[in-house]
Amino acid sequence: MTRHYDKKIILEDGTEFYGYGFGADRERMVEVVFNTSMAGYQEILSDPSYTGQAVVMTYPLIGNYGMCPDDYETGVPTISGMIVREYNDEPSNFRATDTLEQVMLKYGIVGLAGVDTRQLARHIREKGTCKGLITGAGTPNLVGLAQLKTTALPTDMVARVSTREIREFPAQAPKFHVVAVDCGIKHNILRSLNARGCNVTVVPWDVTAEAVEALHPDGVFFSNGPGNPEDVSPAIELVRSLRGKYPIFGICLGHQIIALSYGAKTYKLKFGHRGGNHPVKNLLTGKVEITSQNHSYAVDGESLGDTGLTVTHINLLDNTVEGLKCEKDRIFSVQYHPESAPGPQDSAYLFDEFIAMMEGT
Repeated sequence: MTRHYDKKIILEDGTEFYGYGFGADRERMVEVVFNTSMAGYQEILSDPSYTGQAVVMTYPLIGNYGMCPDDYETGVPTISGMIVREYNDEPSNFRATDTLEQVMLKYGIVGLAGVDTRQLARHIREKGTCKGLITGAGTPNLVGLAQLKTTALPTDMVARVSTREIREFPAQAPKFHVVAVDCGIKHNILRSLNARGCNVTVVPWDVTAEAVEALHPDGVFFSNGPGNPEDVSPAIELVRSLRGKYPIFGICLGHQIIALSYGAKTYKLKFGHRGGNHPVKNLLTGKVEITSQNHSYAVDGESLGDTGLTVTHINLLDNTVEGLKCEKDRIFSVQYHPESAPGPQDSAYLFDEFIAMMEGT
């Protein structure tokens, strides 16, 4: 029996890709990006940095090991969609408790399977990240294009995913107290800090400097998150108020926020960095790390001249800035994700450096 396509995605240049719907049965306006990771679709699905996006998975088989309770990066996934070549609804994994589709149905995430994901990823590489409309196969192209033209993507995504109240994540043997500014923080970041003896207090993205100081932290952490870093001006102002007072560490969006707070600029990459094998050179040691990445924006290296920030890491694929530091202010950041290093220890030393900074060594 021949199965007919029932869904498609219309890109804003008019290109269409047809497939079979799975997950939530609804129409979705999305930003279309791709990820080259061969595993980790659960972590990708639950990463708050993908809020509002539909992720094209370039690895052809998705769903084959199901979904495991311990592997989520957030409690409520906020990704909009997932586009795959082949979806497997019969996972083989003793840890799995749900299928991918069951989770997508629960959280209203749209799926599109049977797509030529190689062709779609190449299209994004050539044309750049774009808006797309996941809709029924019968939706006229012109109707979809009209919706794409008149509908803007949201700019309040950090506010959507950040905590609304202060939350505590205690360590078993606490030595330090870290205040983590939640722009879309991942669970494994919290686990990485807890494992190193840090009690973590997670605060909203727009918290005031006075509120942070009242918590008497040993260090402050700025997390990853979705969207344009210029849209989170309260967090940028927070770095300006706190730098020099506490050791500060930033990851991904936190890295961009720190750069902006010093007067540097950021820009949107053509198709972003999303995958688990990006080579990054540590300029301080000369070593190359294989890193996990997920971001659309980057720090403009040419804008760093008078900021007082030093570049510590660069991406060997395109020479973009991957790490910054200011020794005087005891502040440093990286664009990639050390908590999910494929190594798995390639980048874990960054958390140890944060600990050493809080120890004053």
